[in-house]
Amino acid sequence: QPLQNLDQIFVGVIFVVIGLTLFVVGLEIGLFPLGEQMAFNFAKKGVFSWLVAFAFSLGFGTTFAEPALIAVASKAAELATINADPANQEALRHSFAFALRTAVAISVGVALIIGVVRIVFGWPLHYLIMSGYAVVMLITPFAPQFIIAVAYDSGGVTTSTITVPLTTALGVGLASSIKGRSPLLDGFGLIALASLTPIIFVLIFGMLWS
Repeated sequence: QPLQNLDQIFVGVIFVVIGLTLFVVGLEIGLFPLGEQMAFNFAKKGVFSWLVAFAFSLGFGTTFAEPALIAVASKAAELATINADPANQEALRHSFAFALRTAVAISVGVALIIGVVRIVFGWPLHYLIMSGYAVVMLITPFAPQFIIAVAYDSGGVTTSTITVPLTTALGVGLASSIKGRSPLLDGFGLIALASLTPIIFVLIFGMLWS
């Protein structure tokens, strides 16, 4: 089939390529070093409470602004409210999308707190991952059917263009600043936790929403 509006598609693709290129360059120049340096400074000064607050803020802020999450939440809200009262459908749709994004953002903030504590105290990552997925398996049967697939997808959409670089910078910077921690062994793993906790939080969100 011939493509319609080929000129618009071409211009749109060019804008996407330019935008993503500049975005990635901006992350590497500014935000990646910022996340790593702030984690390093908090750890060196020994202000654990500020380090935890920074980790939560970083996880919440980057996830709430994640374009992939915005798209998924919008589509999920559209389908979840398809049978709602037409008079309140639009408001309910916005409310569902906002609440879903908030739940996922909070979950990633909590994941980064757990990840920071893990790095500081040297906890084994695999025990946390196995325990987390055990919780997922336990609560999935009790969640409403409409939210299960959305919950499992939420773990993937949170780890995209904005969240991944800054989360990695936080972990590597923190592990590099703590004596006895390896940036390679301990600095990574935050993204795994950030992919796990949204599943739990969104399943619980579905239970509360229904």
